[in-house]
Amino acid sequence: EKSFRKDSKEHPDIAASGPTYSRTVRAGNLQFIAGCTARGTAAQGRTLIRQLRVTLDRIAADLGGAPWDVVKITTFGLHLHGRLEGLHGDNEYLFAEFFEGFYPANTLVEIKALSASDLEVEVEAIA
Repeated sequence: EKSFRKDSKEHPDIAASGPTYSRTVRAGNLQFIAGCTARGTAAQGRTLIRQLRVTLDRIAADLGGAPWDVVKITTFGLHLHGRLEGLHGDNEYLFAEFFEGFYPANTLVEIKALSASDLEVEVEAIA
């Protein structure tokens, strides 16, 4: 027997859900957002920071424009080794603007590939 209700939501403007998962699921008061990227936007193929901005904007739109509700993100990035120092300032500025001082817990994971060769970052979130 289920102990609480789960509601799923599709986001074809972000990316279609797969046959075995939902783009977002609300369970109780928490919302879980599957990995989002800049796929299909002008940022695809651009810098990691530009892709990250678009990706965070997509997550905020899913939350009704309330990014400060995000409590945890996992950021998956390509080829981060040796690039982090150069990205640090831009990332700090972006997060300060986006989260307005209400920073979520953030795990950064370096990966070898994403679903398209011109994507550099993917973010999943819990709000």
